Amino acid sequence: MYGTTHTRAKAAGAVAALSGLVFAALPAQAAHAATAPVNTGFESGAAGWSTYSAGGQNAASFTEAGGHGGSTRLSHWSASAYKVETYQYLSGLTDGTYTLSAWVRSGGGQRSAYLALRNCGSAEQRTDLPPTANGEWIRLVTSVKVTGGACTISLNSDAHAGQWANFDDITFTPGSTGLSVRGGDLSTLPKNEAHGATYRNAGGTAGDAMGILRSSGMNYVRLKVWVNPADGYNDKARVLAMAKRAKALGMKTLIDFHYSDAWADPGKQNKPAAWAGHGYAQLRTDVYNHTYDVLNALKAQGTTADMVQIGNETNGGMLWPEGSTANWSQLAGLITSGANAAKAVSSGTKVALHLAEGGDNAGTRWWFDNAVAQKVPFDVIALSYYGYWHGSLSELQTNLDDAASRYGKPVLVAETAYAHTLADDDGLENNVATASQLVAGYPATPAGQAANLRDVMNVVEAVPNGRGLGAVYWEPAWTAVTGSGWDPADPASGNAWENQAVFDYDGKLLPAAAWFSHR
Repeated sequence: MYGTTHTRAKAAGAVAALSGLVFAALPAQAAHAATAPVNTGFESGAAGWSTYSAGGQNAASFTEAGGHGGSTRLSHWSASAYKVETYQYLSGLTDGTYTLSAWVRSGGGQRSAYLALRNCGSAEQRTDLPPTANGEWIRLVTSVKVTGGACTISLNSDAHAGQWANFDDITFTPGSTGLSVRGGDLSTLPKNEAHGATYRNAGGTAGDAMGILRSSGMNYVRLKVWVNPADGYNDKARVLAMAKRAKALGMKTLIDFHYSDAWADPGKQNKPAAWAGHGYAQLRTDVYNHTYDVLNALKAQGTTADMVQIGNETNGGMLWPEGSTANWSQLAGLITSGANAAKAVSSGTKVALHLAEGGDNAGTRWWFDNAVAQKVPFDVIALSYYGYWHGSLSELQTNLDDAASRYGKPVLVAETAYAHTLADDDGLENNVATASQLVAGYPATPAGQAANLRDVMNVVEAVPNGRGLGAVYWEPAWTAVTGSGWDPADPASGNAWENQAVFDYDGKLLPAAAWFSHR
């Protein structure tokens, strides 16, 4: 248990056990019903809370020193396997939607550990606890529609011996949560299909990958745009075709302009060959015309973009050297040209600005403070977050919460992914290839991949004031197929990503895809 020696934990457990000897034989009793939860920070011990364990393991739920906001927390722990629930029953509520919030920590590995709202007159809603690094607290939320005026707040652990969870600072307030963007970047899907990739749903039935993902709950398709790529993929024509497919399935689109002929990211922001000799003034015109041309063609075919990124992972700027962050006024001018073009085509298209390093709050602040100072227009803050590169979930949460509050804008995890295996399927070493690269608590298994996506989405959902839009999984359909490699100029290049797709090496849908149906 983080921050608690085993001696102290056992001592606290022993105290709880004495109480348990008195009450273990009695049926669990509901706490005094109220319209609002009491003792939400556990500063009065367990007063107001009830405990239930079918196995008589009430002692596994106890309070001890070391809270999130105060001096005390609720802990679930036992030296033997246990299953325990700590709860409060509320009544006299006005019917409507309510949100439960709690700060939590967990050592991970439990069969289950979660917050829940149950017996509320509608389907039980729950949010799983993530494994947390270095004793960091994470805020989670879950919401439910109350009908009948009653609801139970429930904190649950079904754990193996020695596994632990902490809970603190509970709130229960009117309002709802959920994610409006549950997307996937399917930019490489056409090339994969052209080189023979096949896909099957979870039941093993062959089908169209986009359709399979739509049936799993995916509602947004992200598509990157290159200016003149060597292989002819990710250009205007291919993006138009993919947008038609998405629209036919009732999905929205996020168009991701790289302003390059190939990959643009924090390490490279190369001009397209056609713009190579252009100076700043001409590049502003290039950006406007290219952005307008693609988006207007999308609009003309009835697939107006719902959201657009002006640049991809632009931590260091774009269109180097003119658009480097070493010259913020010029970078601002280039981004503004793209944003103005997007709004000229459709005022309803949301403009997102996209950085990597989703756990880097100082870097995010520095970049967006400059963008705001330069009066760059934008609607959405988009961040990439890969847990094996970009910090802990707590650092992601801190950054998302701060960015949403500081700039008054909704936030989006525009890229995330995780490995379902460490095995290689095409001979090119994968970006995540060894156990040392994995995030603690998330094995490279189908279940580990699913849990990682679940927990990233849960952190986005918890952004205050409904400003967490959702998450976009990066290249969920990019399985290993000869000819569909990472380098558009090299047909023999391989894929370093196939072990992070949400289709396995036989093309079958993996459990992670079920989280596209996140509430």
